[in-house]
Amino acid sequence: MEIRRVCRVYFSATGTTDRVSEAIAGAAAEALGAARADFCISLPAAREGVLRFGPDDLVVAATPVYAGRVPNLLLPFWRERVLGRDTPAVAAVLYGNRDFDDGLMELRETLRGNGLLPVAAGAFVGEHAFSHTLAAGRPDGADLALAAQLGRRAAERLRELERLPEEPAAVPGCLPLRPYYTPRDRHGEPIRDFLKAKPVTDLEKCLRCGLCAARCPLGAIDGTDFAQVTGRCMKCCACVKGCPAGAKYFDHPGFLYHKEELEAQYGGVRREVQLFF
Repeated sequence: MEIRRVCRVYFSATGTTDRVSEAIAGAAAEALGAARADFCISLPAAREGVLRFGPDDLVVAATPVYAGRVPNLLLPFWRERVLGRDTPAVAAVLYGNRDFDDGLMELRETLRGNGLLPVAAGAFVGEHAFSHTLAAGRPDGADLALAAQLGRRAAERLRELERLPEEPAAVPGCLPLRPYYTPRDRHGEPIRDFLKAKPVTDLEKCLRCGLCAARCPLGAIDGTDFAQVTGRCMKCCACVKGCPAGAKYFDHPGFLYHKEELEAQYGGVRREVQLFF
């Protein structure tokens, strides 16, 4: 197959998926001698249009998983606005050291249903959105080397093919997809009002710079009163980790309990990158 362009379509609230997808796309484009195009869908305005790709494109589709699945608030975009026509793809997910559950399967099947066929896929680890210690420093150099390997091997496979295969790369996961992972308390009950948790602002630290509002993937933070989260919060922590003054934080008891449980249970574990072809 002749690939003329490698297109990166990615959501990255805190930068980890950005780094992984860049390594994949960069290595693939270099191996193929192809042009590059980047489509960052992290902000609302970027998700208003439709992205269309053809048979001479290779699409690197990358997203973090939240609660073991593709973030539900982004699914309409992936399902309705990323469209291919016999287009090869690489599917990549990034998770915060617990598990990616059915997230990679969900991304693969979503792309497949839109005319894009993943010939390769990968599950990568990045620092958890909730934490500064869980998978801290990842993706690291070893992770990014494997991301580049994924891009090169996908390129090599495409050079060998005359046409797209009938079936996509085999990946772990269940069909039908399992429910989203549910945070639970010490009694095994779902944490009450977890989905309603929103970041709060330390007004003494706040610089009124507006970065939190500008970087919110859902446009949920008031652009004139940055302490007000008027829309839905997806817990991506773009505002928390992107605040230069450390003024944004969560104080919801259930959120904090879940964060501490994740750190205690998975903090001493190094999950390894998994590649699929």
